[in-house]
Amino acid sequence: MATYAIGDIQGCLEPLQCLLQEIKFNPSKDKLWLAGDLINRGPDTLETLRFLYRLRDSITIVLGNHDLHFIAVYYGQRKRGKNDTLDELLRAPDCADLVYWLRQQKLVHHDPLLNFTMVHAGIPPQWDLSEALAHAREVENVLQTDKVEIFLAGMYGNLPNRWNDNLAGVDRLRLITNYFTRMRFCSADGELELQTKESVDAAPIGFAPWFSFAERKTWDQRILFGHWAALEGRTDVENVYALDTGCVWGGSLTALRLEDERWFACDCLA
Repeated sequence: MATYAIGDIQGCLEPLQCLLQEIKFNPSKDKLWLAGDLINRGPDTLETLRFLYRLRDSITIVLGNHDLHFIAVYYGQRKRGKNDTLDELLRAPDCADLVYWLRQQKLVHHDPLLNFTMVHAGIPPQWDLSEALAHAREVENVLQTDKVEIFLAGMYGNLPNRWNDNLAGVDRLRLITNYFTRMRFCSADGELELQTKESVDAAPIGFAPWFSFAERKTWDQRILFGHWAALEGRTDVENVYALDTGCVWGGSLTALRLEDERWFACDCLA
């Protein structure tokens, strides 16, 4: 039995199947961890989600910003973007079942036996692991109830951009979601900077990659994340693993075997 963590698939089904063949994935005994952004932008969004749904007993998912965007579009709380590849999925007869399944997924996953934590974008420096898991559950719980549309209607936006324990309602949920699904750069006390998407060298004054702060409260945790293709799989932090290697942009799709930290990859021809 082995456990493999895979970065952003974004509807690139052929590279995913190539990667599963490369690692000799056996769903009866192996496990997949998927770091979010399962769909959108790539050529096979519908069939990718159907493929993963068939493997659902063997996979663990954290939601990414593109997955949440799809759910918001489905509920009519957001218009499709010009680069979205969601049309076929939205027309599919099993779309409602796939949406319901995605709504049951996590924002942060921690496995104490493997000693790994997975999130789509990152964990802000001011939260320890228990705080991160508790805040993730706040959003997960809303996604799974009939309040989901209220949350989705207010999910978009860059403010508030700094945590305060007194935050409440949609503002609180929006910031939690932005930390876990959109964050790249922040300040040492967790102020978000959401405009810059380039590499580490592009950090605005006063901001740095979320994982780079020496005082980060999860410094002792092994963290897997996707979202940031410009890192090209490198963080230069020993226990933080960047899984998004830009498959949908013509890079590769990457997997990390958690038991021995061996890397695997398949090229993606965009």
